[in-house]
Amino acid sequence: MLVTYLEASRDLCETDSVLFGAAVAACRIIGAKLRMAGCATKQSSAIPAWRKRIEDRIAKARALIGRLISFRSGNNRPRVVRTVRMAFAGTNISLSQPDITQKLTERIDDLKQKIAAWGKRIRRFTERSRRFNQNRLFQSDQKRLYKSLERPEVCGAGPGPDQANTVAFWRGLWSEPVNHSEGPWTEVAASQCASITPMDPVIITPDDVAEAVLRAPN
Repeated sequence: MLVTYLEASRDLCETDSVLFGAAVAACRIIGAKLRMAGCATKQSSAIPAWRKRIEDRIAKARALIGRLISFRSGNNRPRVVRTVRMAFAGTNISLSQPDITQKLTERIDDLKQKIAAWGKRIRRFTERSRRFNQNRLFQSDQKRLYKSLERPEVCGAGPGPDQANTVAFWRGLWSEPVNHSEGPWTEVAASQCASITPMDPVIITPDDVAEAVLRAPN
């Protein structure tokens, strides 16, 4: 049956569809599980549970800082006062004591330090994951790694510079005489480097390049 469909196919797209359908049918007959591309992408890009918990802590701490700053500015609404009391729960600090402004400032600074520490932990994990993925990609596919490191070209949507202004700008730069500053430190550096033996010239032959490329993954 597969031969019939292949003979009737008119281009590579139809042939590819026929082969893909045959492969899926064979996998279903033998009971093999197929990994869908969407599920694999979703699983690889999932946020770790610990990172989500830290992000929730950061969001709650920022909201609490906002309430504390609002109370310090004179906002005595019941919801704000209740939040401030919960922030100082378990301590001997009362909202009616004279140095409550200082206590609020200390509490705000403490929360800011915690937010900075949590954010630094997330950044360390992100940097470590990025380096790990780059190292693994370097071992498997260097071309793909270098392509991912290339920055996309940014093309301006506006009009280009005027030709006359561009010529006048560069002509003004190249026409001006250049006065180099020959400081005494250059002579000192030259005298210190005079006793250094220059390195022998390195000659790279085509055989060296072929041997180095032979060990590359691709």
